[in-house]
Amino acid sequence: MADQQKSLDKARSPSKSKLVRSQKIIQLSPSDTRPQDIPEDSVPSKENSIPRSHTPGHLSTKSADKRKASSSSSSKDSRSRSQSAPKSSPSPAPAPVPKLPPLSNGIASIKSSELPHRTSPVPAATTSSETSGKDDQRRPVALRSTSAIASKPSTSTSSPTPTTTPKPTALASKPARGPHTSFPPPPDPKTAPDVAPAPASGMYWSRAPTSGASHTALRAHTTTLIGSNIYIFGGCDSRSCFNELYVFDADAFYWSCPHVVGEIPLSLRAMTCTAVGKKLVVFGGGDGPAYYNDVYVLDTVNFRWSKPKVSGTAPSKRRAHTACFYRNGIYVFGGGDGIRALNDVWRLDVADINKMSWKLVSASTGSPPSEKEDKDTKIVVETKPKARGYHTANMVGSKLIIFGGSDGGECFRDVWVFDVETLVWKAVNIPISYPRLSHTATIVGSYLFVVGGHDGVEYSNEVLLLNLVTMQWDKRKIYGQPPTGRGYHGTVLHDSRLFVIGGFDGATVFGDVFILELAVHAYYSQISHFTIEV
Repeated sequence: MADQQKSLDKARSPSKSKLVRSQKIIQLSPSDTRPQDIPEDSVPSKENSIPRSHTPGHLSTKSADKRKASSSSSSKDSRSRSQSAPKSSPSPAPAPVPKLPPLSNGIASIKSSELPHRTSPVPAATTSSETSGKDDQRRPVALRSTSAIASKPSTSTSSPTPTTTPKPTALASKPARGPHTSFPPPPDPKTAPDVAPAPASGMYWSRAPTSGASHTALRAHTTTLIGSNIYIFGGCDSRSCFNELYVFDADAFYWSCPHVVGEIPLSLRAMTCTAVGKKLVVFGGGDGPAYYNDVYVLDTVNFRWSKPKVSGTAPSKRRAHTACFYRNGIYVFGGGDGIRALNDVWRLDVADINKMSWKLVSASTGSPPSEKEDKDTKIVVETKPKARGYHTANMVGSKLIIFGGSDGGECFRDVWVFDVETLVWKAVNIPISYPRLSHTATIVGSYLFVVGGHDGVEYSNEVLLLNLVTMQWDKRKIYGQPPTGRGYHGTVLHDSRLFVIGGFDGATVFGDVFILELAVHAYYSQISHFTIEV
């Protein structure tokens, strides 16, 4: 009986089973990539386009009325702040772009022995700020200048004294933000744009379906990648500049506006922001007639700003420059100080963020550039690039690659390579090149992807590829619906995608995000490791 009972119990015992979680994959239709509607009269045409004497910074001449500094110090986190923020009213339509002054009134005056007096195109506007207990330094209010590289020469013999305002504290002005934005639904096939299908090997433009905190449209801001987060700082819209920090999650397409503390920088545009580990190092920039050479550091772990002391002789105040990281150093090139364009190179030692130091690597020669004469051919050879701003700089190994830019009068198309170890400049001989300023350039494999910018006549949405092995330009067919032509935007590479954020087309400041799917095997060089030989 006992044996029979045991056999019955054994038969009744539950057998082991394996739980398999099934997943149903739903194919979603692509997001709506309809470009922003822009009135026809705001799109540059060949007859009414920006003249070739275009000066960077002339594209918006409205005065910047500073927004009053906030008096509250909320301790809420970033998401709760973005969800509870009051709904903002739509921004007014941008004013038409005025006719630009001739070249003789712009940066060309730097070639004269007399430097022009700086003038403000609009009356000074006072701002509301709080006085810091540690620093009584006073700075001019932020006004919209005619150029971030060089100012318009004065018709009088003396320059007006700019209105000063106390340096604001950590409670800096912030742009108005609306409520939390939910993720957009898939587009209706009946109303979706008719876009031709793209082959698997083709690159493809689309507008990112973003969600999260509301953010302002920006130009001349910084976009810096750490991990999968893109940190957007500063910049300006059509009315004023900001010192707001936004974070865009490049995986989730989610916007957030974290609460920051510490020594927050002033409202800035055309500055640089460089990632050093999990910290961001901001240098220079300005607003209106104000130009700075301050260094600020943001810790992206606790979102605290600091302004550490930096030893050595600092570079001159500037904006529209570039900065690249290489071996514990940030290399700064060019820009403008409002009077002249620059072509010097500085190194900021960031091996220890708390003990940073400046060192001049290559002195500025001003304009005209430094030259030497070849004895055999009697040809004057430039030994370094002309002074410029709104160019791009990229680091490949120890080589700093400079492309395009402007001195306020000419839109450049040249490519230069500076070896930061040998301190030697070399010009790259490219028979066919393209003039560009206020564009972006991103290293992708052995190619330099140049997106948008101004070609001296109009804003472009072209994508140019510079093969860094052959040093030749290339154009590829790109499918989808591209962004409208723009400059002063930001571009970041993440997960085989180029994210293009914001920008300006001469009339509209954008707040959208476009994605260029790269389709790696269509463009990626077979050379995984390469060096630049020029």
